[in-house]
Amino acid sequence: MALISEAAAHHDEPILAQLVRSREDLILNGWTDRRIAAAVREGVLFHIRRGWYIDSEERAGLWPEEQHRAHVLAVARESRGGAVASHTSAAVLWRLPLYRIRCVRVHMTTSPESRISSAPDVKRHVAAISADDVITIDGIRCTSLARTVFDLIGTLPLEAAVALADAAERQMAERLREWDVEAVASWRRALAARLEQASGMRGIRQARWVFEFADGRAASPGESVSRLQLRRLGFAAPELQVPILGPDDDMYYVDFGLTDVGCLGEFDGKGKYFDEAMRSGRSIEQVIHDEKRREDWIRGTTQQRFARWETEHIGTPLALGRRLGAFGIAPP
Repeated sequence: MALISEAAAHHDEPILAQLVRSREDLILNGWTDRRIAAAVREGVLFHIRRGWYIDSEERAGLWPEEQHRAHVLAVARESRGGAVASHTSAAVLWRLPLYRIRCVRVHMTTSPESRISSAPDVKRHVAAISADDVITIDGIRCTSLARTVFDLIGTLPLEAAVALADAAERQMAERLREWDVEAVASWRRALAARLEQASGMRGIRQARWVFEFADGRAASPGESVSRLQLRRLGFAAPELQVPILGPDDDMYYVDFGLTDVGCLGEFDGKGKYFDEAMRSGRSIEQVIHDEKRREDWIRGTTQQRFARWETEHIGTPLALGRRLGAFGIAPP
């Protein structure tokens, strides 16, 4: 299963594009077929698909979504016939999270009148796609953000669907710490119109529920899944990104305000401790110290209970309920 992608920094596309190499490129740079085969056997090269490779060590440093994006790149470079990357393969181009989704095949959609060849690692979809629903990202034609979300929120597992819908809305509306209310309203109107016209579509009931539940203020897949589990536990919809005035007029933001029980909560992703980009040059020890000071200030200022939970606590409602219970927090 894929891990939650907590890091804010990803490999830039030009770098990833350079990592994905064709057999022809390797041959031009002095490799032989025998050397390529040996490198694959020895684990030096990873064989993405026929004729396409990536350095195994470099691939190991990629998030699962990025690994799939490398696969999409390889397929797209050989694609003919007007097909566009879609579904989970479009999602990774849009940098949307795929919570615990293991992507094996690249998804391509083509119009009914087109004829495209198949492949073992490519899933073909036949569907009408308007010109407005096709966009180019990183040189690859794919479905628009709205079409990608529409295609997925009814068919992904519910946790993954919520995380994806939240992230897409956040892309549309977040401007640093500013929230573009008009952009959210426009996004939701357009998606609602699609769903209204999709009666009878596979997964339409879930898709409509996810649409209503989505909230782009959830800042990570872990926060999105936490929202879902809190809902399943019977908590009221929490306030998200609760602002707390800190020392020296700095502003702290707490993930969840559990207003119905008068508590605060935070999903504690490991990225803030172990990802160098997220630590902004601080040591792990300094990050832990800063978090302790921040939490102490918030507790003292608000006089509210403060609970933290991690990835292992959001797998099921029961797991999160037990974690909250350790802090004396229960649904009303």
